[in-house]
Amino acid sequence: MNAHEIDYRIIGNEMQLVEIELDPQESVVAEAGSFMMMDAEIRMETIFGDGNSRQGLMGKLLGAGKRLLTGESLFMTVYTNGGYGKKCVSFAAPYPGKILPMDLSMLRGKLICQKDSFLCAAKGVSIGIEFQRKLGAGFFGGEGFIMQKLEGDGLAFVHAGGTVVERTLAPGEVIRIDTGCLVAMTQDIDYDIEFVKGIKTALFGGEGLFFATLRGPGTVWIQSLPFSRLADRVISASGVSGRKEEGSVLGGLGNLFDGDNR
Repeated sequence: MNAHEIDYRIIGNEMQLVEIELDPQESVVAEAGSFMMMDAEIRMETIFGDGNSRQGLMGKLLGAGKRLLTGESLFMTVYTNGGYGKKCVSFAAPYPGKILPMDLSMLRGKLICQKDSFLCAAKGVSIGIEFQRKLGAGFFGGEGFIMQKLEGDGLAFVHAGGTVVERTLAPGEVIRIDTGCLVAMTQDIDYDIEFVKGIKTALFGGEGLFFATLRGPGTVWIQSLPFSRLADRVISASGVSGRKEEGSVLGGLGNLFDGDNR
């Protein structure tokens, strides 16, 4: 796909930002709401779809439709260096956590991540959707049937809450995690949902009825602070009932099954 080759640096600790350095005519694509600041020579353009420059009209319409399914806007913003020399544009994390640089050329061209984690990427990276093939993962996985996929050979930046743990799993190696703690995984990871054994543990353990089960080979990135957990604490402290569900097709009923309701 020959994505633009961008340089970057990540600034900060708990509330990070990523500064992208662009050569003349290089571009970066970002989600609405992530922009922080830019040099005067940077040109902004709102585009339809995911910014894949090789797409025709139908491809752009399809990309936009896929973005609607993930709950994102129909439009993205492209930032291009229209001046001479290197210029910078910066994007900020939406809440406390870490910004993870993902070199897709080192990940066999594809990364699967939770739908709200994408921050920005070099122009030429395609941002699409990944359907869960298993009904259990779709209904009870916290992200519903749909996760985001990033494809290409350039740099993409993903945001995760709290502290991030990167685990490389050997073939057949299995780990179980809270369904909201999964940030991203490589394409060979087998993702499924497992019922918590023991009726007392399931009903009164306070960790939900289901685990996310990840089987290697591959690499997974796990966050310590899912946004839904942070939102739950804020809502609880404010005395307002209810919360926005993160994508489960069960809607509010999913609160009974996932592990984020503390």
